[in-house]
Amino acid sequence: MPTKPQRALFLFAHQDDEYGVYAAIADCVQRGLAVQCAYFTCAAGALAQQRNQESLAVLARLGVPASAVHFAGDQLAIPDASLPQHLAQAADWIEQWLLQGADRAAASIDSIYVTAWEGGHHDHDALHAITCEIAARHGLLERVQQYALYNALGCPAPLFRVLSPLTQNGAVTRQRLPWRQRWQHLRLCLMYPSQRNTWIGLFPFVLLHYLLRGEQQLQGVALARLQQRPHAGALYYENRRFYRWEQLQQDLAQWRASR
Repeated sequence: MPTKPQRALFLFAHQDDEYGVYAAIADCVQRGLAVQCAYFTCAAGALAQQRNQESLAVLARLGVPASAVHFAGDQLAIPDASLPQHLAQAADWIEQWLLQGADRAAASIDSIYVTAWEGGHHDHDALHAITCEIAARHGLLERVQQYALYNALGCPAPLFRVLSPLTQNGAVTRQRLPWRQRWQHLRLCLMYPSQRNTWIGLFPFVLLHYLLRGEQQLQGVALARLQQRPHAGALYYENRRFYRWEQLQQDLAQWRASR
Protein backbone atom coordinates (compact mmCIF):
# COMPACT_ATOMS: atom_id res chain seq x y z
CA MET A 1 0.00 0.00 0.00
CA PRO A 2 1.23 3.54 -0.73
CA THR A 3 2.40 5.45 2.31
CA LYS A 4 0.44 8.48 3.40
CA PRO A 5 2.15 11.85 2.94
CA GLN A 6 3.57 13.52 6.01
CA ARG A 7 1.49 16.28 7.56
CA ALA A 8 2.26 19.99 7.73
CA LEU A 9 0.11 21.58 10.44
CA PHE A 10 -0.72 25.30 10.47
CA LEU A 11 -2.20 26.79 13.65
CA PHE A 12 -4.02 30.12 13.55
CA ALA A 13 -5.66 32.09 16.33
CA HIS A 14 -7.92 34.04 13.96
CA GLN A 15 -9.33 33.82 10.46
CA ASP A 16 -6.84 35.83 8.34
CA ASP A 17 -3.74 34.92 10.39
CA GLU A 18 -2.78 32.78 7.42
CA TYR A 19 -1.44 35.91 5.71
CA GLY A 20 1.76 35.38 7.72
CA VAL A 21 2.47 32.03 6.04
CA TYR A 22 0.98 32.19 2.55
CA ALA A 23 4.30 31.12 1.02
CA ALA A 24 4.92 28.35 3.56
CA ILE A 25 1.47 26.88 2.89
CA ALA A 26 1.98 26.99 -0.88
CA ASP A 27 5.44 25.45 -0.50
CA CYS A 28 4.14 22.57 1.64
CA VAL A 29 1.37 21.87 -0.87
CA GLN A 30 3.90 21.88 -3.71
CA ARG A 31 6.12 19.46 -1.79
CA GLY A 32 3.21 17.01 -1.60
CA LEU A 33 2.69 17.29 2.16
CA ALA A 34 -0.77 16.83 3.63
CA VAL A 35 -1.43 20.42 4.71
CA GLN A 36 -3.93 20.81 7.55
CA CYS A 37 -5.03 24.09 9.11
CA ALA A 38 -6.83 24.89 12.35
CA TYR A 39 -8.33 28.10 13.77
CA PHE A 40 -8.74 28.47 17.52
CA THR A 41 -11.17 31.36 18.01
CA CYS A 42 -14.42 32.38 16.39
CA ALA A 43 -16.19 35.65 15.65
CA ALA A 44 -19.63 36.49 17.03
CA GLY A 45 -22.91 35.60 15.35
CA ALA A 46 -23.25 35.49 11.58
CA LEU A 47 -19.82 37.04 11.21
CA ALA A 48 -18.25 33.73 12.25
CA GLN A 49 -19.45 31.90 9.16
CA GLN A 50 -18.45 34.76 6.88
CA ARG A 51 -14.92 34.85 8.23
CA ASN A 52 -14.64 31.07 7.96
CA GLN A 53 -15.70 31.23 4.33
CA GLU A 54 -13.18 33.98 3.58
CA SER A 55 -10.30 31.94 4.97
CA LEU A 56 -11.51 28.82 3.19
CA ALA A 57 -11.49 30.76 -0.10
CA VAL A 58 -7.95 32.02 0.53
CA LEU A 59 -6.66 28.58 1.48
CA ALA A 60 -8.30 27.06 -1.60
CA ARG A 61 -6.27 29.48 -3.75
CA LEU A 62 -3.17 28.13 -2.03
CA GLY A 63 -4.15 24.52 -2.72
CA VAL A 64 -5.68 23.53 0.63
CA PRO A 65 -9.09 21.81 0.38
CA ALA A 66 -11.89 22.67 2.81
CA SER A 67 -11.76 19.11 4.18
CA ALA A 68 -8.29 19.88 5.58
CA VAL A 69 -9.40 22.98 7.47
CA HIS A 70 -10.68 22.77 11.05
CA PHE A 71 -12.50 25.50 12.95
CA ALA A 72 -11.63 24.39 16.46
CA GLY A 73 -12.67 27.75 17.89
CA ASP A 74 -16.21 27.16 16.63
CA GLN A 75 -16.28 23.60 17.98
CA LEU A 76 -15.00 24.71 21.38
CA ALA A 77 -16.94 28.01 21.49
CA ILE A 78 -13.84 30.14 22.05
CA PRO A 79 -14.63 33.78 21.20
CA ASP A 80 -12.10 36.01 19.50
CA ALA A 81 -9.73 37.64 22.05
CA SER A 82 -10.49 35.05 24.76
CA LEU A 83 -8.08 32.19 24.01
CA PRO A 84 -6.10 32.69 27.26
CA GLN A 85 -9.28 31.82 29.17
CA HIS A 86 -9.69 28.56 27.22
CA LEU A 87 -6.18 27.14 27.24
CA ALA A 88 -7.13 23.68 28.51
CA GLN A 89 -9.79 23.15 25.84
CA ALA A 90 -7.56 24.38 23.04
CA ALA A 91 -4.56 22.41 24.28
CA ASP A 92 -6.53 19.17 24.48
CA TRP A 93 -7.77 19.70 20.94
CA ILE A 94 -4.24 20.37 19.66
CA GLU A 95 -2.86 17.28 21.38
CA GLN A 96 -5.53 15.03 19.89
CA TRP A 97 -4.89 16.60 16.48
CA LEU A 98 -1.15 15.96 16.71
CA LEU A 99 -1.69 12.36 17.76
CA GLN A 100 -4.48 11.59 15.35
CA GLY A 101 -4.05 8.36 13.51
CA ALA A 102 -1.68 6.64 15.59
CA ASP A 103 0.97 5.16 17.57
CA ARG A 104 3.73 6.90 15.65
CA ALA A 105 2.13 10.30 15.15
CA ALA A 106 5.46 12.10 15.49
CA ALA A 107 6.74 10.30 12.42
CA SER A 108 3.71 11.48 10.43
CA ILE A 109 4.37 15.20 11.09
CA ASP A 110 6.84 17.02 8.87
CA SER A 111 6.36 20.49 10.35
CA ILE A 112 4.19 22.64 12.60
CA TYR A 113 3.68 26.38 12.06
CA VAL A 114 2.32 28.63 14.79
CA THR A 115 1.91 32.33 15.52
CA ALA A 116 5.04 33.96 16.94
CA TRP A 117 5.83 34.83 20.54
CA GLU A 118 5.87 38.58 19.83
CA GLY A 119 3.39 40.44 22.05
CA GLY A 120 1.15 41.44 19.15
CA HIS A 121 -2.13 39.80 20.14
CA HIS A 122 -2.64 37.85 23.34
CA ASP A 123 -4.44 35.08 21.43
CA HIS A 124 -1.35 34.68 19.24
CA ASP A 125 0.98 34.37 22.22
CA ALA A 126 -1.37 31.99 24.04
CA LEU A 127 -1.57 29.70 21.00
CA HIS A 128 2.21 29.81 20.62
CA ALA A 129 2.78 28.79 24.24
CA ILE A 130 0.45 25.81 24.39
CA THR A 131 1.54 24.56 20.96
CA CYS A 132 5.21 24.63 21.93
CA GLU A 133 4.66 22.90 25.25
CA ILE A 134 2.52 20.16 23.71
CA ALA A 135 4.99 19.68 20.86
CA ALA A 136 7.86 19.39 23.36
CA ARG A 137 5.93 16.75 25.32
CA HIS A 138 5.80 14.59 22.19
CA GLY A 139 9.31 15.22 20.90
CA LEU A 140 8.18 17.57 18.15
CA LEU A 141 9.58 20.91 19.28
CA GLU A 142 12.31 20.95 16.63
CA ARG A 143 9.64 20.69 13.94
CA VAL A 144 7.82 23.82 15.15
CA GLN A 145 8.36 27.11 13.35
CA GLN A 146 6.89 30.48 14.27
CA TYR A 147 5.76 33.23 11.94
CA ALA A 148 5.50 36.91 12.87
CA LEU A 149 2.32 38.89 12.23
CA TYR A 150 2.72 42.19 14.10
CA ASN A 151 4.37 43.63 17.20
CA ALA A 152 5.12 46.99 18.83
CA LEU A 153 8.89 46.73 19.35
CA GLY A 154 10.36 50.23 19.17
CA CYS A 155 7.04 51.77 18.16
CA PRO A 156 5.21 54.54 20.03
CA ALA A 157 1.61 53.60 20.86
CA PRO A 158 -0.54 52.79 18.97
CA LEU A 159 1.82 52.02 16.06
CA PHE A 160 3.11 48.54 15.23
CA ARG A 161 5.43 46.63 12.90
CA VAL A 162 4.08 44.02 10.46
CA LEU A 163 5.76 40.78 9.32
CA SER A 164 8.84 41.74 11.34
CA PRO A 165 10.37 38.85 13.32
CA LEU A 166 11.86 39.65 16.71
CA THR A 167 15.59 39.06 16.98
CA GLN A 168 14.91 37.67 20.47
CA ASN A 169 13.25 34.67 18.81
CA GLY A 170 16.45 33.56 17.09
CA ALA A 171 17.76 33.17 13.57
CA VAL A 172 15.37 33.87 10.72
CA THR A 173 15.03 31.52 7.76
CA ARG A 174 14.22 33.66 4.73
CA GLN A 175 12.68 32.51 1.46
CA ARG A 176 12.80 35.14 -1.28
CA LEU A 177 9.58 35.19 -3.28
CA PRO A 178 9.30 35.84 -7.03
CA TRP A 179 7.30 38.91 -8.02
CA ARG A 180 4.42 36.89 -9.42
CA GLN A 181 3.96 35.17 -6.07
CA ARG A 182 4.16 38.49 -4.22
CA TRP A 183 1.33 39.94 -6.30
CA GLN A 184 -0.72 36.77 -5.78
CA HIS A 185 -0.31 37.08 -2.03
CA LEU A 186 -1.24 40.75 -2.02
CA ARG A 187 -4.45 39.88 -3.84
CA LEU A 188 -5.20 37.27 -1.19
CA CYS A 189 -4.96 39.99 1.46
CA LEU A 190 -7.94 41.69 -0.21
CA MET A 191 -10.17 38.64 0.27
CA TYR A 192 -11.25 39.46 3.85
CA PRO A 193 -14.09 41.98 3.42
CA SER A 194 -15.54 41.19 6.85
CA GLN A 195 -12.29 42.48 8.35
CA ARG A 196 -12.01 45.61 6.24
CA ASN A 197 -11.23 47.89 9.19
CA THR A 198 -8.39 45.66 10.35
CA TRP A 199 -6.92 45.46 6.87
CA ILE A 200 -7.05 49.22 6.35
CA GLY A 201 -4.38 49.34 9.05
CA LEU A 202 -2.49 46.21 7.99
CA PHE A 203 -2.43 46.36 4.22
CA PRO A 204 -0.10 49.35 3.67
CA PHE A 205 2.57 47.65 5.78
CA VAL A 206 2.06 44.27 4.13
CA LEU A 207 2.32 46.00 0.76
CA LEU A 208 5.61 47.61 1.76
CA HIS A 209 6.91 44.26 2.96
CA TYR A 210 6.21 42.61 -0.38
CA LEU A 211 7.61 45.53 -2.37
CA LEU A 212 10.80 45.97 -0.35
CA ARG A 213 11.54 42.49 1.03
CA GLY A 214 9.18 39.94 -0.48
CA GLU A 215 10.20 37.14 1.86
CA GLN A 216 8.64 34.34 3.84
CA GLN A 217 10.27 34.60 7.26
CA LEU A 218 10.24 31.77 9.79
CA GLN A 219 11.99 31.11 13.10
CA GLY A 220 12.45 28.15 15.38
CA VAL A 221 11.00 28.12 18.89
CA ALA A 222 12.33 27.65 22.43
CA LEU A 223 10.51 26.85 25.66
CA ALA A 224 12.75 29.26 27.58
CA ARG A 225 11.22 32.15 25.67
CA LEU A 226 7.84 31.48 27.26
CA GLN A 227 9.19 32.79 30.57
CA GLN A 228 10.37 36.04 28.96
CA ARG A 229 8.48 39.09 27.78
CA PRO A 230 8.50 38.96 23.98
CA HIS A 231 10.38 42.26 23.88
CA ALA A 232 11.30 45.22 26.09
CA GLY A 233 8.76 47.97 26.60
CA ALA A 234 4.99 47.84 26.28
CA LEU A 235 3.56 45.04 24.15
CA TYR A 236 1.03 45.88 21.45
CA TYR A 237 -1.86 44.22 23.29
CA GLU A 238 -0.88 46.20 26.38
CA ASN A 239 -0.81 49.46 24.40
CA ARG A 240 -4.33 48.71 23.18
CA ARG A 241 -5.41 47.66 26.70
CA PHE A 242 -6.57 44.31 25.36
CA TYR A 243 -4.58 42.26 27.86
CA ARG A 244 -1.63 42.31 30.25
CA TRP A 245 1.54 40.25 30.09
CA GLU A 246 1.26 39.35 33.77
CA GLN A 247 -2.26 38.05 33.25
CA LEU A 248 -1.19 35.86 30.35
CA GLN A 249 1.57 34.41 32.52
CA GLN A 250 -0.99 33.63 35.23
CA ASP A 251 -3.28 31.97 32.68
CA LEU A 252 -0.42 29.79 31.42
CA ALA A 253 0.65 28.91 34.96
CA GLN A 254 -2.89 27.81 35.86
CA TRP A 255 -3.11 25.70 32.73
CA ARG A 256 0.22 23.99 33.48
CA ALA A 257 -0.87 23.29 37.05
CA SER A 258 -4.10 21.69 35.84
CA ARG A 259 -2.44 19.17 33.50
